[in-house]
Amino acid sequence: MPHNPYSRLFAIPGTTAFTLGNLVARLPMGMFSVSAVIMISGARGSYALAGAVTATGLAATAVVAPWTARLVDRHGQARVAVPATLVAALGSVSLVLCVRYGAPDWTLFASYAATATTPNTGGMSRARWAHLLKGDAQAVHTANSFEQAVDELCFMLGPVLAAFLCGTLFPQAGTLIGVFLLVTGVLVFAAQRATEPPPQGRRHPRDHTDTSAATTSLLRARGMPALLIGFLATGAVFGSLEVVTIAYADERGHKGAAGAVLALQAAGSCAAGLVHGAVRPRGSLGRRHVLCAAAMTAAMTLPLLAVVSAGSLTVLSMALLCAGMATAPTMVTAMTLVQRRTPEGRLNEGMTLAVTGLLGGIACGAAGGGWAVEHLGAAAGYGVPVAAACCALLLSSSQACATSTRPRLRRRRPAPPRVSDAV
Repeated sequence: MPHNPYSRLFAIPGTTAFTLGNLVARLPMGMFSVSAVIMISGARGSYALAGAVTATGLAATAVVAPWTARLVDRHGQARVAVPATLVAALGSVSLVLCVRYGAPDWTLFASYAATATTPNTGGMSRARWAHLLKGDAQAVHTANSFEQAVDELCFMLGPVLAAFLCGTLFPQAGTLIGVFLLVTGVLVFAAQRATEPPPQGRRHPRDHTDTSAATTSLLRARGMPALLIGFLATGAVFGSLEVVTIAYADERGHKGAAGAVLALQAAGSCAAGLVHGAVRPRGSLGRRHVLCAAAMTAAMTLPLLAVVSAGSLTVLSMALLCAGMATAPTMVTAMTLVQRRTPEGRLNEGMTLAVTGLLGGIACGAAGGGWAVEHLGAAAGYGVPVAAACCALLLSSSQACATSTRPRLRRRRPAPPRVSDAV
């Protein structure tokens, strides 16, 4: 057995191929929103319009993504992901054409809303690992940590690549190259049929299987509502941290350096995710989740302390690097909890709900961070991610307490024979 746990993962035939395809498909997820803002604001001269269009796409994704994920679980990844990706690609191309030829504003909203059919490639990749590593908790832990590191890498490189392409080539370059990468990556990923989880099909009430798990909303599954709200709070940490950091760098006259500063935070999270996956987890999963959330809450105070005490962008960069190291372990344990609590055959749907909650939290955090910056100042705005992290910690703690205090069914012992019965 290889000493490196990641070597053990990629020793499985077909895993390298689907991972490379998924990496190419996942990179544009950090490119599209930045590319759209640059393209629309440059052509129409309105950041408000650009922000409204991207917010509409996020809202549409929150509605459509779980439905797409349910179809993926039911009919298979290749059968659903490829046509869904082509529809999303057409929406992006339509957005480019509408901006280029001056179409009415409503066409921008309609075009970007069509991109909501983009499948959750990260969720599909995690579902493949769960299928291939079924019964091996340590290997699943390593795979989830690797996937979280990939997420951080893509969200770190995506915006930088988008800004470079739009600024160096032409404003539409980021969107068009993102479409090419998305379609290519999904086609390569879907072609790896040997590692694809088998489709679950549609269960009918006449079946003798447990239909409650197949038909009941995942929002009613035990522990899922609080867990998804926790993803919402964690997303608010990310969204507020991004907006406040950009505002703080702009206030200091270094707005161009904001991307590099935020990249350090993502780099810290990426590195911590890989290290976390190489370490054998100890203790219950719920307890680990609480500890990781507590570490994230403590780490989020570092940027606030940096701007209050030092007021230096360099010190803030180091604080964000350290703060990022606590986010990946929190996300890994939370995503593992989602996998544990999702009924069999609906794994992709459960993880997509988690990602949807995360995206919703990012939007709420960005709005809250923007309000704090405008009314309280950029330095005080760093209190928003601290407050959001505290909410995530409270949710994880209450969830762990509810699990530990849940009454257990006791096996009834037979009553001792009476003397009269023995006579």
